[in-house]
Amino acid sequence: MDRHFRVSILIVTIIFLVSGLGLALADDKDDVQKKQAAILKMRDETLAALYKDKPEAKAKVEKAAGYAVFDQTGIHLLLLATERGHGLAVNNATNKPVYMKMTTVGAGPGLGVKDYQVIFIFAKAAALNKFIEAGWSGTAGADASAKTKKEGGATGGTANTSEGTEIYTITKKGVALQATLGGTKFSKDDDLN
Repeated sequence: MDRHFRVSILIVTIIFLVSGLGLALADDKDDVQKKQAAILKMRDETLAALYKDKPEAKAKVEKAAGYAVFDQTGIHLLLLATERGHGLAVNNATNKPVYMKMTTVGAGPGLGVKDYQVIFIFAKAAALNKFIEAGWSGTAGADASAKTKKEGGATGGTANTSEGTEIYTITKKGVALQATLGGTKFSKDDDLN
């Protein structure tokens, strides 16, 4: 009887572990789907804000090989700045999203929190594919923004890379011409793809 009891306990334990693993995997899948849905919503809201401030950007996105949209929050505390974000890249030929992540680490004096979105418009398929497959690391750039009378925030055109890629940055104050993505790395998010 002792042996029968042990076998029963073993069977119940195995069933419990297998069912628990199944629930954990289902929770992970639900979590991934929620994150993907949140990124798609962020993309739609970010593009809508871009099109409102820069109506000509809509035609550029539609005619481009593809685009990427990221949402980033950064914290600058004394001499260390860190930023993390998420987003996606879309090839307009397939309209399939590739989920990506964005990280920045920097140094220098400062204090604050910033929240912004970055939009890349890729004129060439080769530049888009390179961005998706190999990622991209920004190392330096220039910032050209102007204050509006109404908001006092950033607004302007686009920054252009050597590959014909336009980069827009949206802050709470408006759309900025921004190419200061120094120290920023964009790469595929293996957990969401």
